[in-house]
Amino acid sequence: MSALPRFVVLYAAMYAAYGVASPFMPSYLGSRGLSAEEVGLALGAGTAVRLAAAPLASRIGDRLRALHVVLAITIALAACATLGYLSARAFWAVLTVVLLQAAALAPMTGLADALALGASRRRPGFEYGWVRGTGSAAFILGTLAAGQAVGDKGLEVIVGLQALLLGVAVVAAARVPELEHGRAAPPHRGMWILVRLPVFRTLVLVAALVLGSHAMHDAFAVMRWSAAGISPVASSLLWSEAVAAEVIVFFFIGPALVRRLTPAGALAVAAAAGVLRWGVMAQTTHVAALALVQPLHGITFALLHLACMRLLARCVPDGLEGTAQALYATVGVGAATALLTVASGALYGRLGPQAFWLMGALCAAALAFAWRLRHA
Repeated sequence: MSALPRFVVLYAAMYAAYGVASPFMPSYLGSRGLSAEEVGLALGAGTAVRLAAAPLASRIGDRLRALHVVLAITIALAACATLGYLSARAFWAVLTVVLLQAAALAPMTGLADALALGASRRRPGFEYGWVRGTGSAAFILGTLAAGQAVGDKGLEVIVGLQALLLGVAVVAAARVPELEHGRAAPPHRGMWILVRLPVFRTLVLVAALVLGSHAMHDAFAVMRWSAAGISPVASSLLWSEAVAAEVIVFFFIGPALVRRLTPAGALAVAAAAGVLRWGVMAQTTHVAALALVQPLHGITFALLHLACMRLLARCVPDGLEGTAQALYATVGVGAATALLTVASGALYGRLGPQAFWLMGALCAAALAFAWRLRHA
């Protein structure tokens, strides 16, 4: 089997595993007897653990030159931790499982992206956007399937589904090709080398600003629409429209746009689309207007991600691919999203829908930084 089908299976299993569980996990934790405050504490602690675990595991993979081995091991540990939810009842037991699972899952997508980017560089006909688009589609299908299963069998079914899909991902991870490294050994101070690279710092900043600006939409869009009288069915269609656009850009439009515009140009377009998208969200809840701007998610998320992956493939030194992905996705974008999610609550509570203009301002700032990458 060639590399592309192996990565397709890996990404389908990984993102379906996220899809069957993540939308329902807060409710599942509540069904274990946790209060709302305890659910928030557990999920917040899991986020903090991921910020430390992802760079550590990725650095180990770089040092050993065995990213796919570390990927398979961490996914296997995550599958085992997932099964721990079945017996965990008391708060401290549930918290322990949450932390173990978060630590094991943290490096999964970063390591997979590093391996997929390596394969796309050396294998004609292999397009990273195809495997990442497969992941987005699998997340949607997983969420839909889990919703049906939860309705039939209850919330506990998500534990078995996620553990099963992670088991499939373990097998797939063991079968994807390893990166082809040069002769030089990975440097010991790899993280600091990356942080000192101007291109790396700038692209992480642009991604943190644009992707972080989605925090207010993810937290308050449906609330705003519902307050304006938009029905749950219409809200669901608007949300689905955005996700469908993401898949289309990953599969069909995005790779060609990045090549034509250059990565810096694609980042600038994504930032400009963010200004437009959040400006419309701030000013109106007219369904026709929302239906026109929701597909911009394909630009503000998917196109930006593809451009960042292309720049990472160019600028990251040999032997630091896994570490770079961890710093980009978890420490950079992940931390920014977490902070902006917290800030969004206070901003939306004080300013209401006008707070979306501040998210647009973040994208405007990103547009200026994207210009610096035009020669990268």
